[in-house]
Amino acid sequence: MIPVILSGGSGTRLWPLSRSSYPKQFLPLVSENTMVQETLLRLKGMPLLQAPIAVCNHEHRFMMAEQLLELGTTPQSIILEPVGKNTAPAVAVAALAAKDPDAILLVLPADHVIRDVAAFQASVHKAEKLAADDYLVTFGIVPTAAETGYGYIKRAEENLGDAYKVAEFVEKPNAEVAKTYVDSGEYYWNSGMFAFKASRYLDALEKFAPLMLQHCKSAFAQAKIDSDFTRLDREIFDLCPEDSIDYAVMEKTDKSVVIPLDADWNDVGSWTALWEVADKDESGNAISGDVLAIDTQNSFIHSENKLVATLGLQDVIVVETDDAVMVAAKDKVQEVKAIVNALKVSQRTEATAHRKGYRPWGHYDTVDLGDRHKTKRIVVKPGAKLSEQKHHHRAEHWVVVKGTALVTKGEETILLTENQSTYIPLGVVHRLENPGVIPLEMVEVQSGSYLGEDDIVRFNDQYGRS
Repeated sequence: MIPVILSGGSGTRLWPLSRSSYPKQFLPLVSENTMVQETLLRLKGMPLLQAPIAVCNHEHRFMMAEQLLELGTTPQSIILEPVGKNTAPAVAVAALAAKDPDAILLVLPADHVIRDVAAFQASVHKAEKLAADDYLVTFGIVPTAAETGYGYIKRAEENLGDAYKVAEFVEKPNAEVAKTYVDSGEYYWNSGMFAFKASRYLDALEKFAPLMLQHCKSAFAQAKIDSDFTRLDREIFDLCPEDSIDYAVMEKTDKSVVIPLDADWNDVGSWTALWEVADKDESGNAISGDVLAIDTQNSFIHSENKLVATLGLQDVIVVETDDAVMVAAKDKVQEVKAIVNALKVSQRTEATAHRKGYRPWGHYDTVDLGDRHKTKRIVVKPGAKLSEQKHHHRAEHWVVVKGTALVTKGEETILLTENQSTYIPLGVVHRLENPGVIPLEMVEVQSGSYLGEDDIVRFNDQYGRS
């Protein structure tokens, strides 16, 4: 089997922690590992697994590569979607990337929590056998409540031992309908996980969604491969129809089956869902960071930078980050998207990006911003270098706090150590790199008429950024 990790979500319902530039699957929400890493770690010990294929947004490519590297995992491919087209095209390009057309793809969203790993692996073994017999398998979560936040899968009466033929997929129901589903015992939550041969999936697309397959094949054939990444052709992929695996294939084929899965599953699609899977104190509070909770019950309180104190509260969500604080009633967390939408309308950067920006060479943290100045803390990994670049609207002052900086400034090259500094005038081509073996830490002060991150003209970049 080949694990296929789908990582296309933006996770806006977990704002302000998750944002489109750094969504929830790349965050350590329920353990010290990120959700992407947990997705692969729960496969540990299973035999005959090939290296994974990851499918992610172009903007998240370096985060994906680095988090796989931290696990010691070398993927077969990291496929970059220039635009999101839902799960059916994403899995199609993964199937095209599989070296063995009869390999079984184990399709796994990157943002799920599964507590009972043994039960999950047992279900995967069942799915592997069915997929080997040319079935297209999905995993239906045995429901524990009449949940309105999930789609459902209805099973047919015909069963195949450990699985049932699929009768239909249904969208998220209202509470009354959801209760009838659960009471019937015929419905499961739609997990979005699948197992099938790459060739059988492509055959099904050829039959039921030929235009989609045509565009996926063309975009993959014209893809540019560099470093760890397979960059799909944007112009072609943009023409691809958008659809889920459920409706493009699974509901139309007579080879779809569902395996009931009871493994303490949660898609962590809201703050309430995260509270449910988190460890709690005797008052029912899930607390992380510097928090003082007095007379507070059944709440989720997260602090990243400051002391957060609560008094006389119940059933609330409090999340503090470096640039935002959100306080919400637990029964309103499905509406967090309204906050994000309002921020977008106001053109506020907090809607999509954190104060801390992650780059392939390291990260920066914007600690002060005025009309004509910006101050950043910059950390550059050992051996990493920023692109050769210039700016049209700003000058920069660099002060080394820790480590060693090799600075190219015009025709000049200088080596700076702790407490040394340099000035980069507006319009001068420059480059920064860390030649040392410890992280380089710097303070950068920008001054000028425009201080946006898009005021960069790149001439040479080892990470393939334009």
